[in-house]
Amino acid sequence: MKTGTHPENYRLCVFKDMSNGYSFLTRSCAETKETAKWEDGEEYPLVKLDISMTSHPFYTGKQVLVDTAGRVDKFRTRYAKKK
Repeated sequence: MKTGTHPENYRLCVFKDMSNGYSFLTRSCAETKETAKWEDGEEYPLVKLDISMTSHPFYTGKQVLVDTAGRVDKFRTRYAKKK
């Protein structure tokens, strides 16, 4: 194996899905300043995720429509068929 190709800070990290609170422990070299206590009582670096396999529509089979500042309503009123 080539030397110098792998990062030096490859360690265990906790990844947390902020939309539903699901967490999992895996190895990563993602930079973070936060830590979280895992089920084994140890502290690990915490990486916050917006979406994971537990909340992604492809894996869950549910289509979730996120309305940010009424954009969906604005779109619907703008492009609604005129009666």
